[in-house]
Amino acid sequence: MTKDLTNGSPMKLILGFSIPLFFGYLFQQFYNLVDTLIVGRFLGVDALAAVGSTGSLNFLIIGFCMGVCNGFAIPLAHRFGAGDYRGLRAFMMNAIYLSAIFAVIMTVVTVVFCRPILKLMQTPDNIIDGAYIYIVIIFAGIPATYLYNLISGIIRSMGDSRTPVVFLVLASIVNIVLDLVFIINFGMGVAGASLATVIAQVVSGVGCLIYSWKKFDILHPDAEERKINPSYMKTLCGMGVPMGLQYSITAIGSVILQSAVNTLGSHAVAAMTAGSKIGMFFCCPFDALGSTMATYGGQNVGARKLERIPKGLKACAMLGIGYALIAFSVLALFGRQLALIFVESAETGVIENVQLFLLVNSAFYIALAFVNIVRFLIQGMGYSKFAVLAGVCEMAARTLVGFALVPLFGFPAACFASPVAWICADLFLIPAYRHVFRKTKSMLERDGAYAGG
Repeated sequence: MTKDLTNGSPMKLILGFSIPLFFGYLFQQFYNLVDTLIVGRFLGVDALAAVGSTGSLNFLIIGFCMGVCNGFAIPLAHRFGAGDYRGLRAFMMNAIYLSAIFAVIMTVVTVVFCRPILKLMQTPDNIIDGAYIYIVIIFAGIPATYLYNLISGIIRSMGDSRTPVVFLVLASIVNIVLDLVFIINFGMGVAGASLATVIAQVVSGVGCLIYSWKKFDILHPDAEERKINPSYMKTLCGMGVPMGLQYSITAIGSVILQSAVNTLGSHAVAAMTAGSKIGMFFCCPFDALGSTMATYGGQNVGARKLERIPKGLKACAMLGIGYALIAFSVLALFGRQLALIFVESAETGVIENVQLFLLVNSAFYIALAFVNIVRFLIQGMGYSKFAVLAGVCEMAARTLVGFALVPLFGFPAACFASPVAWICADLFLIPAYRHVFRKTKSMLERDGAYAGG
C-alpha cells in the first residue's frame, strides 16, 4: 500500500500520486458547495449568513490544525525515505502525543473565547447567536480534526495518497446525509449542520486509524518506540507549528481583503463569493501538486537522493503550467456561464464582476502553481519556517491591496489581490528554494551522505 517516491520517473510518480489527491480536493469542494446550498435552501438567508460569517474564523483555526498535522508528517516522510522504520514509528507516536496536547488546548481556548471573538469581528446582532452555535460546535470537534488530518498525513508520508481520499469521500457523504437528517427531519438548524460536520470528521478519522493499523504493519510500535522523546517533539514542532502559522497568516490576509470588499456593497460581496467558489474548484490541481511535492521532497531528502529534487520540481512545474493554461482558457471562455450557477441572469452587474474576477485570477495561475509547488517542496525538504515567511508575503500583499487600492479602484483592485499575493510569494520562494537546496546539499556532502548527481 506504500509508495516509494525515491525511485523511478519523477513525472510518472508525481502524476500518479497527485491524481487521487486531486479527486479528493475536488470532492471536498463539491461537498462544501452542497453543504452551503442545503443551509441556504432549508434554513434561509439569516442562517446562511450566520454560517458564512464564521468562514474566515473557521479557516483561521481549522487551517492551523491542518497545517500542524501536515508538518508533523514531514519527519515521517524523511524516515520512510531513509528506510528507518523504527524512527518512523517513534516520530509517529510523539506526533500523536503532541496532537492530543494541541487538540485539548485549542478546543478549550476556542470554545471559551468563541463568542467574544465573534463580537470583536462585529458579527451582526441578528445572526450572532446562530454563528456562535455553529462555530462553537465546530471548535468542540477540533480533536476529530486532528485525528483525521494526522492519520491521513502519516499515510501520505509513506506514499499512499489514495486511502486518505477514500475516507475523505466517505466523510463528505456522511456529512451531506446528516445535514439533511439533522436539518430537515430533526429541525436542528445550524447546529445540525455543524454537528454533521463533526460526526463525519470522527467517522473519517476513526476509519483511517483502524485501516492504517490493520494494513500497515510498519506502523505497529514496540514499547521503546512508544516513549516520549523530547528531541523528536522539538523536531515535530519545528515542522508543524510554522506550517500551521502559514495557514493562519494567509487567512488573516483574506479576512482583511474581505473586510475591504464588504465596504463595496452586497453585489461586490456576492461576486467575490461566487468567483471564489468557482476558483476553488479550478485550483484543486494546484493543491494536489503541492501536497505531492511535500511527500516527494520529504522522501528523497530522507533517502539522500537530492539529485531527484530538481527533476521532480521540473516535472511538477510542467504539469502545473500546462494545467494553468487550460484553466485560463476555460475560465476566459466560460466564466460568464459559470457565474450563472450562483446568480440569476438578471444580475448582470454581479455576473460581469464574477467574469472579471475569474479572468484576472486565472491569468496568473502559473504564479499560483509555483507558490504551491515550491512552498510545499521546501516544507517537505525540512524548511517549514520559510512557509511562514511566504505566508507573510501573501498577507502583506492582500492587506496592501485591501487598504490602499480597493478604496480607490473598487472591485477591479480586489480582483488583483490574490495575483499580487502569489507573485510576491514567488519572489520570495524561488530564491528560498535555491538557498535550501544548496544548504541541504552542503550538509549531506559534509556528512558524506551525498555523492553528487
